[in-house]
Amino acid sequence: MIALEGEVRAGAPAAAAPTVERTEEQEIRPAPRRLPWRVLSWRDVCAIGSFLAVALFVTAPLWLNLDHELRDDPQDQAFFEWMLAHGARVLTDGVYPFFSDRLNYPDGVNMMANTSVLAVSVPLTPITLLFGPHVSFNVFLTGALALTGTSWYLVLSRRFVSSRLAAWVGALFCTFAPSMVSHAGGHPNIVSQFLVPLIIWRTLELRAPRRATRNGLILAGLLIWQAFINLEILFMTAVGVGIFCVVMAILRRRTHRGEVLTFLRGLGVTAAVTLAALAYPLSVQFFGPQSYHGLAEFVRHFGADLASFTAYASRSVAGNEAVAAGLSQNPAEENAFFGWGLIVLFVGLLVWMRRTPAVLILGGVAVLFAAMSLGPRVYVNGVNTGIPGLWSLLHSVPILNSAVPTRWAMAIAPMVGILLALGVQRAVDMVRTQPQSRGPVRVAMITAVAMALVPLAPTPLQTTPMDPVPEFVTTGAWKQYVDDNHTLVALPLPDSSYPDPLRWTAYTGHDMRIAGAYALLPNQDPRNPDDRTAIFSPPWRPTSGLMASIRQGNPIPEITDTRREMTLADLRFWKAGVVVLTPQARDIEMLRTFSELIGFRPTWTGGVWMWDVRALVDNPDAMVTAIGMK
Repeated sequence: MIALEGEVRAGAPAAAAPTVERTEEQEIRPAPRRLPWRVLSWRDVCAIGSFLAVALFVTAPLWLNLDHELRDDPQDQAFFEWMLAHGARVLTDGVYPFFSDRLNYPDGVNMMANTSVLAVSVPLTPITLLFGPHVSFNVFLTGALALTGTSWYLVLSRRFVSSRLAAWVGALFCTFAPSMVSHAGGHPNIVSQFLVPLIIWRTLELRAPRRATRNGLILAGLLIWQAFINLEILFMTAVGVGIFCVVMAILRRRTHRGEVLTFLRGLGVTAAVTLAALAYPLSVQFFGPQSYHGLAEFVRHFGADLASFTAYASRSVAGNEAVAAGLSQNPAEENAFFGWGLIVLFVGLLVWMRRTPAVLILGGVAVLFAAMSLGPRVYVNGVNTGIPGLWSLLHSVPILNSAVPTRWAMAIAPMVGILLALGVQRAVDMVRTQPQSRGPVRVAMITAVAMALVPLAPTPLQTTPMDPVPEFVTTGAWKQYVDDNHTLVALPLPDSSYPDPLRWTAYTGHDMRIAGAYALLPNQDPRNPDDRTAIFSPPWRPTSGLMASIRQGNPIPEITDTRREMTLADLRFWKAGVVVLTPQARDIEMLRTFSELIGFRPTWTGGVWMWDVRALVDNPDAMVTAIGMK
């Protein structure tokens, strides 16, 4: 196959084409060059339409119920809606793209360290401004799936296989594999893999002679683009493609002597341009304000359960939510659920096409990634076997310490998709070249593929009604209290269990600044100042910790003068102009407690209880006293 081995077109019959005598006219007039990205045929249009149809099927609950949010990962949906509003503000107001104080005031949030998705949020600005970040999120998620399927199909059909059916089957799995549907439940940045097949193709094209500069620049553009969508996907793609290219170079060193040097020239151009373009953004990510050094220890131990490789995900037709829950950390991380049928087919394809080096290398990389995904300790059916995994040697290595080990299993899906395409192509060729075996081959191919893929067919995402943005925000009433010198403080402060205030500030186009956040932020533990691993919320403060504890159902402690002083210090740290509380679980307990802490009761307005605290915050001599609460 031309893209993997550079010898012959994938799927071409083994027999040589008959020689045709050239006419004088043909000898004089050169044959027209056949473009690899030729005009789409009706088969191509149908294939692309099918990806859009399945994407709409998966995300239909979000479109049919615009007042709903994702059931399993609402916090990440609110986070990406906030990011979409940030991208729109970058384009309309020209704000600094790599840092923002609209969240987690006064410390702010490092955008590069938090998957800012600028390469998506900026182009979606018209939709965000016209219809709001909630609708824009739906477009982001649905478009990510549809474009990923289209991209895989076009690359597979133009560069890897000649059969449209083979390309469609491979692309369908790459796009709607269980891990992809799982991450569609809250991580649109991860399912936005439409650049991955292009990166793979253009990397392999670096071997083309006399085109080092051109090919290097094209690949650099794709890498830079992907860096502003999701660096984790880019890193895993680079590792997989890098291993493949190194092994292939070793195998072909004698038959293609000049190939490595040509490849390295193109790669040098790619590296120079990419590093020059990303040097500043990456310096902000790793060394800028609110940067962190590696994920928290417990996240770095998130490994795939060995039993999950033969199980079915909760969002597959053969899946069971209870079983899947026992084999994964959460519904968004069901990365290794391939099922028995696909595992058997995968092994069968490797054996069947074992004479093709590229196939064996793909299989080897897939096995390596599976081993890495198990994490530092191997678990089977939720039980720690005590056996150290490959990741135990890697989880503290710089850069790798920012990767979630279980997600290496997600990176296996594209390799399986490519093998499926090559396997179907092999079967199609046998049908064409061996008419006597046409029936058995067709039955075997259809049966094997159906038994492997039908149980993995995706089901629609699950949603739940979301709390509406309060009228206090939608009517602009908040503007009386929040300005350049004041913020809005929500009770409890936003975190992974209460992300609603992120949606409020996104609704205002980031005109509203808020305290607290659900984001990756550096740990600031005074007991260990050197610890800058990532946490998912701002460092603990007395008031935020107390409100979170009350909301979780814990007893309310005694309200003392010391606690009142700490609350006043927190409000001044946040530069609070107004504190609001929406109707929610344990709201009365939080209302009474906070009123007792600052010495006066709230006002009900615009669907929130509101405390105007500017007099306390702006006056350094202000004091708080107890009030009588009935």
